[in-house]
Amino acid sequence: MAEGLRERKKRQTRQYISDVATGLFLERGFDAVTVAEIADAADVSVNTVYNYFPAKEDLFFDRSSGVVDRLARWVRARDAGESAARAVLRELRGEVQAVSPRMGLIAGYAGFMRVIDEAPPLRSRLWALAQEAQAALARALREETGAADGDELPQLMAGQISWVHSTVMAVISREMVKERDPGEVSREVLALLDDIEDLLSEKVLNYAVRGAS
Repeated sequence: MAEGLRERKKRQTRQYISDVATGLFLERGFDAVTVAEIADAADVSVNTVYNYFPAKEDLFFDRSSGVVDRLARWVRARDAGESAARAVLRELRGEVQAVSPRMGLIAGYAGFMRVIDEAPPLRSRLWALAQEAQAALARALREETGAADGDELPQLMAGQISWVHSTVMAVISREMVKERDPGEVSREVLALLDDIEDLLSEKVLNYAVRGAS
């Protein structure tokens, strides 16, 4: 369905408020900026800001939904004959090899991470997002394998696969904070992914293999 004029204006307004807020956060830090200042800079009311973003942290992590469902989405879209873990490894390699900004492989990412490091509320939100992503993955694995409610294996496997993702993201963040070249970091992380795959057990690597359709 085509996006209507009203929906497009709402999306554009939301994006503009978020962009203004992010600029202020990067310039002054998360704690130093108030919602009232963001509203003033965006030329909207405080109520309008809260209509789009229930919490101040939402202004910073405005694209979090794509991160929360990323692992589950990759697993659900895995190829025939491919396991859940191998699908995630393949997708990660593709993103890293492409030097994707979605992985933090972009100039200026250091400033983004410094804002998080200096703000406890953002660090807490980042941890919560990681927990939500793992829970979404566990649900996907349970549905994909038809596991019973009392079966803990989907949760255990989700933990293992989430560790792969979180390790890659942590290394990228650590290196990009040093303001290194994204291409160099990409090459190092590709080698890291090979090491990670070697560390995973065969049970993890062969869990939830998709059958031929």
